[in-house]
Amino acid sequence: MPINVEDMVGTFEYFLEIAATLFYAISGVRLAAVKKFDWFGAYTVGFITAIGGGTMRDVFLKCHPFWMLDPWYCIATFVGFILVVVMQRKLVKIEGTFYIFDAIGLGLFVDVGIYKSLMLGFPMWVAIIMGTITGAMGGVMRDVFINEEPLVFRKEIYATACIGGGIIYWLVGVIGGNTISQLMSCAIFIIILRFFAVKHNLSFPILHDDENEQTTLSKKL
Repeated sequence: MPINVEDMVGTFEYFLEIAATLFYAISGVRLAAVKKFDWFGAYTVGFITAIGGGTMRDVFLKCHPFWMLDPWYCIATFVGFILVVVMQRKLVKIEGTFYIFDAIGLGLFVDVGIYKSLMLGFPMWVAIIMGTITGAMGGVMRDVFINEEPLVFRKEIYATACIGGGIIYWLVGVIGGNTISQLMSCAIFIIILRFFAVKHNLSFPILHDDENEQTTLSKKL
């Protein structure tokens, strides 16, 4: 029986999205635990982190939000919550665990956003934007919920990693790579870049005024 390539790619993309949901839920619950939220608050933060970006993407693409069509996404968020509760000491106390789960979730969600947009017939530049929204906006919502400055607005390489991953996705397709190789290359690039940027404290220059300009602005306000 011949293998249906489209079905295989669709299945691969589905598991990527489930995995991304799990990893992002863990990152959200983990940060909520650091902030000493109760169980309900922690699960809410994890849930919003996991489904926020994809929901915004689906609204832009005029689709039903993905998590409303399949209960496994909600189950994945609950599994992420249980894992943090059971392994709280290790996940909260070991330095860097947040960045691990966040980077993996980011890479996988960008993959999903790009793939879904292309399947709906949108051009590549739109797909890259939708991939960035899918990957970054869940983290923005998480940080807002826990009263932190969103990672995407700090000097860290975050949203730009999503855009870079999208360009890699496109380049692999240009040189003849299949969809699975595009998905894997994009995710791996983003994950490695995030790890490297965090480890070596890489960032873009920040915009700032000098002290006199800040004082003048404060007086005007």
